[in-house]
Amino acid sequence: MTGCLAGMRIIRPYLMNSTANRRQFVKSAAATVAAPFILPSKIWSAETKPNSQLGIGFIGMGKMNGGHLGGFLGRDDVKVLGVAEVHKFRRDEAVEKINKKYGNTDAKGYNNFEELLARPDIDAVVIATPDHWHAICGIAAANGKKHIYGEKPLTHNITEALKLVKAVRDNGITFQTGSQQRSSAEFRIACEIVRNGVIGKVDRITTSFGDPAKPNAFPEQPMPEGLDWDRWCGPGPLVPYNEQLCERGKSEHFPAWRNTREFGGGMITDWGAHHIDIAQWGMGVDETGPVEVKAPADYANAKRGAQLVYANGVVLTHQEGFGVSFYGPDGEVHVNRGKFKVVLGGQTKYYYDSKDEAVKKATTLARETTKAKNDLLKDAKVKLYETKGSHHDDFIQAVHSGNRPICDVEVGATTVISCHLMNMGYWYGANIKWDPAKREFISGGDAKWLTREYRGNWKV
Repeated sequence: MTGCLAGMRIIRPYLMNSTANRRQFVKSAAATVAAPFILPSKIWSAETKPNSQLGIGFIGMGKMNGGHLGGFLGRDDVKVLGVAEVHKFRRDEAVEKINKKYGNTDAKGYNNFEELLARPDIDAVVIATPDHWHAICGIAAANGKKHIYGEKPLTHNITEALKLVKAVRDNGITFQTGSQQRSSAEFRIACEIVRNGVIGKVDRITTSFGDPAKPNAFPEQPMPEGLDWDRWCGPGPLVPYNEQLCERGKSEHFPAWRNTREFGGGMITDWGAHHIDIAQWGMGVDETGPVEVKAPADYANAKRGAQLVYANGVVLTHQEGFGVSFYGPDGEVHVNRGKFKVVLGGQTKYYYDSKDEAVKKATTLARETTKAKNDLLKDAKVKLYETKGSHHDDFIQAVHSGNRPICDVEVGATTVISCHLMNMGYWYGANIKWDPAKREFISGGDAKWLTREYRGNWKV
C-alpha cells in the first residue's frame, strides 16, 4: 500500500493506533465469546520468506473451489500440492487437473483434510467446504500454522466465528475471507463516496438478496459410489443423502445445502455475507456491527423485512433492490456486481448496469466509477484499502508482508455475526439488543442460538 497523502486518512481493515494492537485476542475459548475484537495491523509471528513459492492445498472441491483452483494453478508464486475432498470423483478430478497443469504425478488427494494439513510442505490452504465445516477446517489449519483463504460466510454460527478469530490470532497466520467484492473498484469507490459524506449522513441502507434458510427436508436418494457421506455431514446431523445437498459427479452448480439451517444459513449468509459486508464497510463499522435486530412481521413465513440497527442510527433493511443502497439527505449511492449508480440532488449523475444494453452501448462501469471518483473524491479525507490486483493477489501479498489482507478474519467475523443475527430475526422472531463489543445478547436472545449441537467428535 502506498504512503499516506497529506490530509488523507488511509482506512485499513483494522483499527489504527490502538494501544491493544499487539495484545492476544482473548485468553480462552470461553472468554472469546464475550471479548471485543482487537484488530492489530501486523501478523507478528508470520515468518514466510518474501517471494518464496507457497505450497497450497485445497479443502473441499465443489464448484467454488474448482474456480479457485483454476486461478491458483495459473500463478507462478504458488505450487498446488494436493486436495482434500470426501467425494472420490471430484477428488480424483482435481488431482488429475493439477498433475496435467504441472506435467507430473506429484499431486495427492485425501479423503480426510487432516492428512493434507499434516504435510509440512503445505504453507496455505483454500477452504471452500459447505458452511458447517468452515470453522473446524479453519481452526485446524490455523493450529497447523497454515495461512488460509477461507470462503464466506466465515462460519456456521457466532461462537465459531469468535473461536476461529482466536485460532488465527494465536497462531499468527494470514486469513483472507473470500468476500471478493472488497477487491472490486465499484464497491470501494461507492463506499468512499459514502464515507466522505458526499450524500450527507447516511440514515438508512437496503441490501438485496434471497431468502432465509429452512430446515432440511430433502428425501433420501441412493448414495453415489465413492462418497463419504458420514464425513460430509460431519459436525451436522447425519441426514439422508440427496443430490440437492451434494451433487453425484462433477460439481457444476451451487448445491442447496446452503438453503438448509443444518448446513448453511440461506441467502442471508450467502449473498447477504457479500452485501452486508459492503454496507458495513461503507458505514465504517468493521470492528463493531449492529446493536439491534428487528424481526419482520409474520417472521415464520417472511422472506424479507428483517432489519439491523447500528449505534450511529442507521437502519439496514433486507428487501428487494439494487444490491447495496445507501441513502442520505443529499443523495443515494447504489452498487452491485456490474452495477453502479450515484444520485445527487434528485438527479442520477453516474450510472451503469451490465444488464442494460442501451447503457452498455453508451458507457462502461470503469468509466462511470472513474468519473465519480474524479469528481466526488478529489478532496477525499477518507481513502479505503485498495487491493493491488485480485483478491487472490491480496492474500498472497499479505502472507509475504505480514500485513492484514483486505478482508481479514475479523472483518469476515463481523460480517457473518451480522448475518447470523439477521437470521435470528427470521428463525425465532427475535427482537434483539446486542452488545457488539462483548459479542453477547443484552436482551431478546438465547445463548444457545450462538452455537449448535455438534455430532460425534466434531466440535470447535
